[in-house]
Amino acid sequence: MQPTLSHIEITVASMERAIPFYDRFLPLLGFTLAERYEARLDAHDKHVVSYEHPAFSIAITSPRSSMAGERVHRRRPGALHHLAFKADSRAEVDRVHEALVAMGANVVIPPREFPEYRPAGYYALFVHDPDGIRYEVVTY
Repeated sequence: MQPTLSHIEITVASMERAIPFYDRFLPLLGFTLAERYEARLDAHDKHVVSYEHPAFSIAITSPRSSMAGERVHRRRPGALHHLAFKADSRAEVDRVHEALVAMGANVVIPPREFPEYRPAGYYALFVHDPDGIRYEVVTY
């Protein structure tokens, strides 16, 4: 078996805040809105929006109504710390950064080298979605 990722689903606090962000963020990474699907599964108290790509899919989903007031924290046990997308070059990381700034995204660390992560050439940016879920765009 190859360790190939099929899909990931991330629960967000507010679909109303998250959908506009992901509709703008994910196309910067190669996803297309032509392959965006939305469903409401009332029996499961769930609203899901899936962004499909030949490499893998990423979906955002609503919390259960009983948990809607809880806050996201990436250091909580069981939480996603961050998800990193690999870019082909520093220029691509910089292009994504410029687009994130233009859309008013919360870029928490602009592009720079991180020698503490890898000896040389680890170049990345970090951005939070509206709930504080952290994403990285990296090349090395």
